[in-house]
Amino acid sequence: MRFHVSCAWHIACQGSSFAADAKINHAVKLALAPSQFPRDPFSFANEDPEGVSIRLFYRIIFVSALIGSVGACTTEAGDKNPAGTGGALAGTGGSIDGATGGAGTGGAGTGGAGTGGVTGTGGDDPGSGGESVGTGGDDAGTGGEGMGTGGDEGMETTPLGGIPMGNDPVPSAGCGSPAGMTSGNYQISSAGANRDYILDIPDDYDPNTPHKLYYTSHWINGQASWVRDAGFYGLKPRAEADGVPAIFIAPQSDDGTWALYDHDLFDNLLALAKENFCIDETRVFATGFSFGGMITFSLSLNHQDEIRAAVGIAPANYNIDLPERTDQPIAWMQTTGMADDLTPWVNNEQQQRGAKFIAMEHGTNNGCDVPDPIPTWQNGGRLCVDFEGCDPAFPTKICTFNGGHVDNASDGDGNWISAESWAFFQQF
Repeated sequence: MRFHVSCAWHIACQGSSFAADAKINHAVKLALAPSQFPRDPFSFANEDPEGVSIRLFYRIIFVSALIGSVGACTTEAGDKNPAGTGGALAGTGGSIDGATGGAGTGGAGTGGAGTGGVTGTGGDDPGSGGESVGTGGDDAGTGGEGMGTGGDEGMETTPLGGIPMGNDPVPSAGCGSPAGMTSGNYQISSAGANRDYILDIPDDYDPNTPHKLYYTSHWINGQASWVRDAGFYGLKPRAEADGVPAIFIAPQSDDGTWALYDHDLFDNLLALAKENFCIDETRVFATGFSFGGMITFSLSLNHQDEIRAAVGIAPANYNIDLPERTDQPIAWMQTTGMADDLTPWVNNEQQQRGAKFIAMEHGTNNGCDVPDPIPTWQNGGRLCVDFEGCDPAFPTKICTFNGGHVDNASDGDGNWISAESWAFFQQF
């Protein structure tokens, strides 16, 4: 008899997706159908009346024990969440922007109704869900555990939605695979034309290490090769000296200047880099001098989701087609020589043309307390001003100096424009 009780109990319990009544009906049918069990010792064949009575007595006891064991079975099912709405994975949010987790609901143990669940929270890390305990009646077990998830990335963000300094890298699709290209000169199809560019990757490139990406644009009538030969505005030798894994791209303009369709070129080259190399998608930077600074400014107006920080070296906000502004924040630094007559600090006050108005625009978008007037160089070599009150993810730095239209200015310790640019990028 012990064998048949335990066997029927197992059959009733293993179908945890059925309701308790269905389990009982199914198990009782099994108990009353001796053909289900070969060599059933409780068969009535060829039995005398007294033997039949004894067998019926034992079968009644068997069914009673079976029903009791099914009650215990539902207790076990409650522990594993199938009986109620148990252990649901509820809760979304906490994506790159940070969010709130959802509510976990606990499983109800049959034999008594038990529900539970507390709200999971998102934010810094995947949130913890609700651990819920349902308690039932006399034979009810405890309900299942529900877990809420905190979201996709669960990454904390700053008040303006920025990524905090020192965040963990976000690897691109190319991570984990050998580099798809080597350093050299290439072409890419963009906006219906074949465009030239130069790619530079470290000699010791590691496909498992997310690299910073620098997009470095040349000046008017310049060449990408000139940018490469100058160490990509002096950033490459600094990366090598500091042991920073970095990849550099120097695009080539198609007529000596930059235009709005060059935004497509940036998008195409960024996608190519992410696919062929291990790129940290949260550390894509842009810089350029003169007209290169102008296309850098242009990109900074509508590529805030792709470019973490940008440095405009002698930029201007006129004589170049600019995109529709999103007015979103972006970490920004710029340099202007106060004797620069090509891209001056102020070209036209009434029309708000000049580097001064670039500083004001980005400072405002970054939540800074933009000083009025903005302090500029008066004596000494240079004056660099870090705007106060900015969102922590979007620092804004303005450097003016005693000089003209240059990207290489020495202060006795080398090119300070390169040094300040590198320090600005390295804080992220």
